[in-house]
Amino acid sequence: MAVIHLLVLLVFSACLFTVAYTLFFSVAGHLYRKHDFSNKEIYKKIAVLIPAYREDEIILQNSRHALLQNYPSHFFDLYVIADSLKEETLRELRKLPLKVITVSFEVSTKARALHEAFKSIPNSYDLAVILDADHLMQPGFLDKINRAAVSGCYAIQGRRMTRTRDSRNAVLEGISDEVNNHILRKGQACAGLSASITGSGMAFSFLYLRQVMSEIEASGGFEKELEMTLVDDNHKVVYLDDAVVLDEKVYKPDTFTHRHTRFLASQLLNLKKYFLRGVYHLFTGRIDYANKVMQFALIPKVFLLGTLLGMFILSLLFNELAPGPLVWALLAFVYLVSYAMAIPAAYWNRKLLMAMLNIPRKALHQIRDGLGIKSPNGKLIDASPDRQFEKTTA
Repeated sequence: MAVIHLLVLLVFSACLFTVAYTLFFSVAGHLYRKHDFSNKEIYKKIAVLIPAYREDEIILQNSRHALLQNYPSHFFDLYVIADSLKEETLRELRKLPLKVITVSFEVSTKARALHEAFKSIPNSYDLAVILDADHLMQPGFLDKINRAAVSGCYAIQGRRMTRTRDSRNAVLEGISDEVNNHILRKGQACAGLSASITGSGMAFSFLYLRQVMSEIEASGGFEKELEMTLVDDNHKVVYLDDAVVLDEKVYKPDTFTHRHTRFLASQLLNLKKYFLRGVYHLFTGRIDYANKVMQFALIPKVFLLGTLLGMFILSLLFNELAPGPLVWALLAFVYLVSYAMAIPAAYWNRKLLMAMLNIPRKALHQIRDGLGIKSPNGKLIDASPDRQFEKTTA
């Protein structure tokens, strides 16, 4: 019985930490103010890198869209990193004013594609922008990135938004992105901390990123290793809420669940990898590093709601389990309020209410899949947090 009580205490501690963290940064996010960088007529030379694995259906259209940026054309170049694209797609791409770098791997990942591409790109650029193949830079994106860089920002993350809300899964994914923008970017900035990066719509010093990508070996979730390297090198990621990229989500229910299950696997592996260093840096005053490690300990949203519901029911059935049902109910209420505070007003409509009906089923699926969780490096799917390419290692 003592073991059961200990397990319950551990679960409660993890839930309490996640709820408290969410509440604090959800409130902080409302204090965010957009950066007002001066409009200097200085232009950094930018390389826009678009890794594309079997994205034949969209890469041509999205590349044409990227070329429409209102940024001096002689100050930016577009590189499509083509992995397993069809020959006819490559021919059409080469007709456009962009550069095509072909790569091929036994197991394809974005990190490997970027590392290989950097070998073919000259060092004449000031900034490197990473953009997923299914993301669209909105007007002024590169100009806003440039203004931040000219003002001294070393690492910059733009705002990722979902492109469509035509299904319940799309609505939930869009809300998830916006809540992350609010808590992990706006809230972090207001607390003087480094914003989280998303794997796309982000910019870095070109030479720095080139060096870092040559050292990163992650197969899945490479952006987290990049993020830890940035804070370890004392480079703060600045968040630009008005520099927008639109993202077309994956809407299949099984892919949605698989994506979030792999995210949980990545969280656990990173927590194990960085935990001791995080504790050390917490006590040596490097709060930004320790904060990133704390984020690995956060329980994913839907999984947390399922856990709180499950513990509430168990505490009703077994009175001897502490804490009691009122405590679990209070935690759930505070978390829901914190989460709701981070949802933009534009999402509060009938579609949101309909999408919420999917949450209990997704919570059950995540708990079920979480019990058999595996390393995210085993099977790489396109819908992973860093838009990992789809290829199995088998």
